[in-house]
Amino acid sequence: MLTSRVIPCLDVRDGRIVKGVKFQDLRDAGDPAERAARYADGGADEIVILDISATPEGRAHATDVVAAVRARVAVPLTVGGGVRTTTDARRLLAAGADKVAVNTAAVKRPALLAEMSEAFGCQCVVLAVDAAAVAGGWEVVIRSGRERSGRDVLAWVREATAVGAGEILLTSFDRDGTREGYDLDLIRCVSNAVDVPVVASGGARGVRSLADALRAGASAVLAASLFHDDDVPVRAVKAALLEAGLEIRP
Repeated sequence: MLTSRVIPCLDVRDGRIVKGVKFQDLRDAGDPAERAARYADGGADEIVILDISATPEGRAHATDVVAAVRARVAVPLTVGGGVRTTTDARRLLAAGADKVAVNTAAVKRPALLAEMSEAFGCQCVVLAVDAAAVAGGWEVVIRSGRERSGRDVLAWVREATAVGAGEILLTSFDRDGTREGYDLDLIRCVSNAVDVPVVASGGARGVRSLADALRAGASAVLAASLFHDDDVPVRAVKAALLEAGLEIRP
């Protein structure tokens, strides 16, 4: 059995970590490099860095943040925000990313996923999916929550993985920052729809909610507020998940 991962997420704007609810009412949550080092030292399996203002502002990801984080940590980094071309992805990899996440640009031009997969390998290509509940399922949200795409989430993840996405970073738009627990139905449906790892995001409220997400089919659990608010250290989360009988990386 593959071991599951625990992943802190750094949503970054103007060089600082920010956190809000449903991508709104953002508050400062610290320095990215400092926080990343704390999480890595505390047992984080990976770290995700998302430049949440890059796409809405029409610019590329701020690679200086990636480089600063990489200088402090050795764990794998997934980086997203403002990725529109393989050139953008290459810049992030050169700055220290191990995997590159793409959302809006892939929805608008799915061929980008195939191009990235051909250039860097599918293991490097992460499809970020922000999913909003609608009647009968979920709709893909783009531009950092500002725009509905009209795409069905399940149809989109099947299409995206067929052309090159090697992992799904799945965020419940409705649960983001709410601390109400992950959308387990969403996780279960997406995990059953694809053969690639699914990272669950949006709504983590404690160890039990992380365990529930893993049991629903996620290969990894991502959290931001849970860690930024210092509710519980990463290592304590992993110990509790192990105690609950889940296969977790030491």
